[in-house]
Amino acid sequence: MNFRPSVFTARFDRFAALLLALAFALAGWKILDRPPAANFATVPQQPEMAENVAGLSTKTAPLTSLPQQQVSPDGRFRFDAQFVSSAPGQAVHAPSIVELRDGSLRAVWFSGSREGARDVTIQSAIMDATSLHWGAESTVVDRRQLQKGLWRYVKKMGNPVITRAPDGSLWLWLVNVSLGGWAGSSITWARSSDEGSTWSAPRRLVTSPFLNISTLVKGAPIALQDGGVALPVYHEFVSKFGEILRINGSGQVLDKVRIAGSRNSLQPVVLVAGPLQAQAYMRSGNAIAMMRSTTDDAGSTWSSTRPSTWPNPDSALAGVVTATGAQWLALNPATRNREVLALLQTSIGGSFDGARPWIVESSTTPETRLLTDNYERLLGNELKARGASEEQTRAYVASAKRQLCGAASCAQEFSYPYLLQSRDGYIHLVYTWHRTRIKHVRFDPLQPVSAAQAVPAHVAAPN
Repeated sequence: MNFRPSVFTARFDRFAALLLALAFALAGWKILDRPPAANFATVPQQPEMAENVAGLSTKTAPLTSLPQQQVSPDGRFRFDAQFVSSAPGQAVHAPSIVELRDGSLRAVWFSGSREGARDVTIQSAIMDATSLHWGAESTVVDRRQLQKGLWRYVKKMGNPVITRAPDGSLWLWLVNVSLGGWAGSSITWARSSDEGSTWSAPRRLVTSPFLNISTLVKGAPIALQDGGVALPVYHEFVSKFGEILRINGSGQVLDKVRIAGSRNSLQPVVLVAGPLQAQAYMRSGNAIAMMRSTTDDAGSTWSSTRPSTWPNPDSALAGVVTATGAQWLALNPATRNREVLALLQTSIGGSFDGARPWIVESSTTPETRLLTDNYERLLGNELKARGASEEQTRAYVASAKRQLCGAASCAQEFSYPYLLQSRDGYIHLVYTWHRTRIKHVRFDPLQPVSAAQAVPAHVAAPN
């Protein structure tokens, strides 16, 4: 039997082909018409910042204004630590932080009954610049508000990243999903002109002409010399890989570049070494090792991704380049779990291979899960020591057990770090503590460092 297409079908096919050709022509024109790439803005060496950093390790402040300091688990350095989040019983995760004009800090994170739940909200709290203590948390946006602002259904949201925009306002990016899992994510952003007290209506960040899905954010943005930013993002649909978005001062995506060979690598962290040079470090989706790529042309191209000598248990990283030119990474330096959180430090543009870790938090039994009773006691003791009531402690511990415990034992978790250096030279680290609270650590990067007393063998510097 011989079937011949109707005149209507033939015309429709030609029309569809024409539309497809026009779409490709338009895409090609936009690629050719895009602005030239801008160089990285190097770490600002402002006189005020340089003076503060130079004298940081010798400065003192009234003892009544400072949180109590403690010695790190490895005995190498001193820091002060506080809890940021304050709502008991919630699952909290993925914090980021920005310095406000008055020297205080604003943190954001997501919070709900569990990750991906419909009751998840984006929360925020402020650390007072004078007392250095965190205030009560408040809600930035919930799912219904996001739906109303975007005029579309929102199933879940997470991973907020906050930063200072080129024009001095604050920008907030977050991940949201309408259908499916995190692989179907898109990025939404908003702007604040009053230091985060109020925010503009949310807007979608258009990163792809094809459904605009499977783009997620976690890492800190990098300033560019043209007044825009380079935003590290990643994809999880079909394959995992990292990309860098170039965004102008109005918040629009101008260009994007995939990090070469970053298959099964995600959540890139970029450390700038110069106007043209930078290193990208990534989480390993295969739980093999921390992955690394470099650029020598301001991110126009990236070298093929290679594993570093540091293990990575499929866990997020954080990084910062300080005003003195030091590079810092925060990571979980173990092979199978997130029970140790450490800092690595090297010179600008240098290698972290062989660096001696600064241990921030560590399980006393990192290779062995704790019995439930011991886990409850461990968390309860720290929560009460930091001011939680008996009722609050029960709620916090119940949240942690719900997420990290099995029938008889529990895993400890210190994860999803984010790093910032404030104008006074201190480095600030925020991270997820047992999936039930956000924790903040502040330390002087120029303090004398002691020899390690007890670095766990499984996190010792690799050869």
